Amino acid sequence: MVKPSLTAWHPSPYLLLVLTTLFWSGNFVLGRAVHTVFTPFTLSFWRWAVALLILLPFVWTSLRQQGSLLRRHWPVLLLLSVLGVVNFNTCVYIGLHTTTATNAVIMLSITPVLIVALSFLLLRQTVTGWQALGIALSLSGVLVIVGRGDVGSLLEWQVNSGDLWILAAVFSWALYSVCLRWRPAELEPLNFQAATMIIGVVILMPLYGWDLAQDRVFILNTAAVVSILYLALFPSILAYIFWNRAVAELGANRTGQFLHLMPAFGAVLAMIFLGERLYAFHAAGIALIALGIWLATGYGRKPG
Repeated sequence: MVKPSLTAWHPSPYLLLVLTTLFWSGNFVLGRAVHTVFTPFTLSFWRWAVALLILLPFVWTSLRQQGSLLRRHWPVLLLLSVLGVVNFNTCVYIGLHTTTATNAVIMLSITPVLIVALSFLLLRQTVTGWQALGIALSLSGVLVIVGRGDVGSLLEWQVNSGDLWILAAVFSWALYSVCLRWRPAELEPLNFQAATMIIGVVILMPLYGWDLAQDRVFILNTAAVVSILYLALFPSILAYIFWNRAVAELGANRTGQFLHLMPAFGAVLAMIFLGERLYAFHAAGIALIALGIWLATGYGRKPG
């Protein structure tokens, strides 16, 4: 009798990316739903602290075995933790205090073209004329959304501060995705995830302490516990493992294309759970971003 191969249970990276974008869309919607319950620092801290508590028992022995490797590569781990754990999520939660979940997930879809642009700047990967045009179109789509379709608001800089925080988060995530190429190859994926979580929790701890010093506390009830558990398990542990594995298998540029699924997932979830609406400027922005992504990541690419 032939034993099943482990590769037979190897999930497709494309399936992992679809699940990742669904989980992260839920993060945006839930972050907006609880923005009056948790401060951004408090939500970020408890999300990652609980995620670390869930993951640590599974990796503790392996982490100790790879301790010397972790110490040798701590600068890279620190950089990736700041970009992907601390900056991205905290900026998202700050932004969701003053902008909608729909706006946030649509603007996140610009990440693929930012990855292409940063790959050119940092890694000297070639950018074609079509890719440059795609980057410009996607950026124009974001400006349409940020300005709510009103050019005058952009010229007078009357934009929502929450949208600017979301754009900061988008930049941080694009940079994280590009910098993943420097992740130590010999470091086990779960150990990498746990190490960046540990660093992130340590950085977030004094920020959470500042919240406590300002008497910014949340009421511990069923809704709060369920929210933290969802954020800890799905967007924090599973989605990051799925994303990092997909980047390793497909590369940052191809992986980033899947983020444009988030406007669809996020808009539907926001309409169902938050009662948000899509407007004409959303449609215009999505069209420009989608066309830009197509040009920047696919047009004219040779097969294979």
